[in-house]
Amino acid sequence: CHMHEMAAPTGSPFLIVGWRFHWHISSMIKYIVFVIVLALVGSGIWFWSKTDPQKLDFADRMAPGPVEYRQAPRTSIAYGDDARQKLDVYLPKQNAVGASTVLIFFHGGSWHDGEREGYGFLGRAFAARGFVTVIADYRKAPSVRFPAFVQDTASAIAWVHANIAKYDGDADRIFIMGHSAGAHIAMMTALDPQWLAANKLTPNVIKGVIGLAGPYDFLPLTSDSSKIALGQWPDLTETQPITYARGDAPPLLLLTGDKDTVVKPRNSKILSEKIQALGGQQQLRIYPDVDHAEIIMAVARPFRQKAPIVTDVVNFIKSHNPD
Repeated sequence: CHMHEMAAPTGSPFLIVGWRFHWHISSMIKYIVFVIVLALVGSGIWFWSKTDPQKLDFADRMAPGPVEYRQAPRTSIAYGDDARQKLDVYLPKQNAVGASTVLIFFHGGSWHDGEREGYGFLGRAFAARGFVTVIADYRKAPSVRFPAFVQDTASAIAWVHANIAKYDGDADRIFIMGHSAGAHIAMMTALDPQWLAANKLTPNVIKGVIGLAGPYDFLPLTSDSSKIALGQWPDLTETQPITYARGDAPPLLLLTGDKDTVVKPRNSKILSEKIQALGGQQQLRIYPDVDHAEIIMAVARPFRQKAPIVTDVVNFIKSHNPD
């Protein structure tokens, strides 16, 4: 029988498959781009929903370069019954020569904002330099008014004094530090003995005070936040750290920036001058081109070129550390 020769196929046998393949790839690329954009938008919304300190903490974590501190802090330790009366503890690497010096930090926020959770960057910075670092929260206005947040400051210090040995901290070497409103309540507690006396302690348990851009002499009250937090007190001079300046106060390190328009540098200058006139120990540092936010930003790794805050605090603590 006659065999018919099979006709050779014409065109590409993969024509339809190729078309589908390209369509599939194109769809996948569009989907991936969509997911990436969605993730970026979502992460952007997440980032901008955070408080400024939380953004700063995130920037510190993401900063390039060697990581200074990898340990997880001990968080949400209660020093009182209120939800805000809690603190976090950042432990340094094991100290072979014994207990470590303790630094307690009180955050700012005009007496009504802020939370300790945003200040991991500060906890990590100073724990990495050998200090047991405590980030303490406190009650805020308008749910409480002066002197509740000063009382909380004293209570947090008292808790640390009684319990920090469990965390390899030395209760005889406690330094306190605050930014803005946190510097105000820290300075009030260190200068006016009544707050620690209520906890059966004296200001001598504090070996030094570091104030970053603190309001110490700010009458008359001009901001709404200060009026809400302090304005109901019968004698407003009793809300001012300058009122309690004394020659036997713990050593002070007063840090401020010359571009600060929120808490003007005159606050630190006046307290410095008064403590010096009374024969007390104080150091004043005024950083050029640094404003109210940048002085605390300079503790975080991406912004340390702004001002040598970390170095100056470490040097101050070391110079006043009892043997």
